[in-house]
Amino acid sequence: MLRKVWAGTAVGLLALSLAACNNSDTGGDGGDAGSGNEPIVLGFSQVGAESGWRTANTTSIKESAAEAGIELKFDDAQGKQENQITAIRNFIQQKVDVIAFSPKVETGFETVLKEAKDAGIPVILTDRAVDTQDKTLYKSFLGSDFVKEGRLSGEWLVNEMKSATGDVNIVELQGTTGSAPANDRKKGFAEAIAKDPKLKVIASQSGDFTRAGGKQVMEQFVKANPKIDVLFAHNDDMGLGALEAITAAGKVPGKDIKIITIDAVKDGMQALADGKFNFIAECSPLLGPQLMELVKKVNKGESVPARIETQETTFTQEQAKAALPTRKY
Repeated sequence: MLRKVWAGTAVGLLALSLAACNNSDTGGDGGDAGSGNEPIVLGFSQVGAESGWRTANTTSIKESAAEAGIELKFDDAQGKQENQITAIRNFIQQKVDVIAFSPKVETGFETVLKEAKDAGIPVILTDRAVDTQDKTLYKSFLGSDFVKEGRLSGEWLVNEMKSATGDVNIVELQGTTGSAPANDRKKGFAEAIAKDPKLKVIASQSGDFTRAGGKQVMEQFVKANPKIDVLFAHNDDMGLGALEAITAAGKVPGKDIKIITIDAVKDGMQALADGKFNFIAECSPLLGPQLMELVKKVNKGESVPARIETQETTFTQEQAKAALPTRKY
């Protein structure tokens, strides 16, 4: 009887051993797994929640990660570069499979990116780029062409003002100082309006991409400059804040002061449909699905393009009215 018990136990242990070996096989059908049946772990550092665009971007990333079966470690830097650097170092210590982030500014990330590279963790830039000579520090940059957005905004204004007589006074609400969208949108706009010498930027200041910042700076612009014909805001939220300052000054937004913005979030599109804005160049925040596809490819060691541009458009008042009913953000 004792001999039979030991024989049965041995068979059971052998079966368990074989099962364990089969489960540890990294081939299997793990799908999006980082190894075997383990999910890919993505560390993502978001720059903050400064605008409606950013909120929509965060939602897209979180929902897309869940749909793709990717484990997301999400960090909100609350608008501070030092918080992003700390978050990336934490991701390195946690040995995540891939790191992605939307940089607060273009410079100052080289050291921490080198740390990620040395740790063998691939990095993807989303929405905003970094300024570095070493392009091996990241695998790909997924985002908009900010120079193009600024240029399209300026080209619309050149066409809109082609029959105007006398100088056209423009004030500019810049985004966060040193950030890629602020630098590039300013550059693209300036290049476009240079074609018409009567278009003059008389004041330009950062509103930090926030409604409060847009309102505060526009209040200063209106007080210091009695004749303002055009406002170019680097995003919808600053433009929406500026609306309050323009109205409080007794002027009619969209008529007394033409308003050009970038992003095309729902509140901005509504202002355009209502005639308070005049033109919007789109910058889509819905990068989540494309990002998760990139994460999967990078994790497998596949080759990916160094630059992936999102597809976007522009809107006039009538186009905004048509698009609003099905707008997702």
